[in-house]
Amino acid sequence: MGKQRDLSLEHYIEETTTNIKEDRAMAKSLLMDVMADMKASPSDRREMGPIAAKYVENLQRSNEQMVKLAAILQRQKTGQVGLTDDDKEQLFDLLNEGKQDG
Repeated sequence: MGKQRDLSLEHYIEETTTNIKEDRAMAKSLLMDVMADMKASPSDRREMGPIAAKYVENLQRSNEQMVKLAAILQRQKTGQVGLTDDDKEQLFDLLNEGKQDG
């Protein structure tokens, strides 16, 4: 049998944070490349503009993911025991977004 997978909240938070950081790094790198290409001519700007917008959207989405994750961690630190249904839904959404993006 294979290695048992760690299904703890800490594991998911670590995995989610890693995915967010990797997605941000990739989006930033690609955005910088597109911005450099857009400097060539006005037609390149028109062509590359929607691509750049998608990368910025990806960065905004990762910001939202980090805020959701921070909210979950803050609730934990304030002594709330367990996760609320909203926490569970947000964590589930973060994991799904990471799978779809990566």
